[in-house]
Amino acid sequence: MTQQLNSQLFSYAKQLSENAFKAHALTIKGLEQVAELQLAALEKQAQATADFIAQAAEVRDVDALRGLWEKGTSLSREQAEHAVSVTKEVVAVAQKTAESLNALLQEQQKAANEAVAAPVAAIKKAAASAK
Repeated sequence: MTQQLNSQLFSYAKQLSENAFKAHALTIKGLEQVAELQLAALEKQAQATADFIAQAAEVRDVDALRGLWEKGTSLSREQAEHAVSVTKEVVAVAQKTAESLNALLQEQQKAANEAVAAPVAAIKKAAASAK
């Protein structure tokens, strides 16, 4: 009886560690995707800002300043739109990661229920046969 209990306990522990590893891998993958999205957005915004500053350094008269003002407002709008777009992508990645983790949890719960139900059914069958 102790051997069977130890065997089941080892099996449950192994299953738990495998599922924890899978969950960790899914989470890290999601974090990597989010980091890539944010880094690409930061790089694009830094480049646009550097270009704007270079143009600002070349301003010599009022007309050039007006043109720079218009470019600045356009740049601000584009960067805000891009930030919203990146945020939507980040939320999509987070949602996909959460769905994957939920599926893993449901799989683990189903396996645990089946593991508990099998010995109970065997005991019920043995008890019915003994009568």
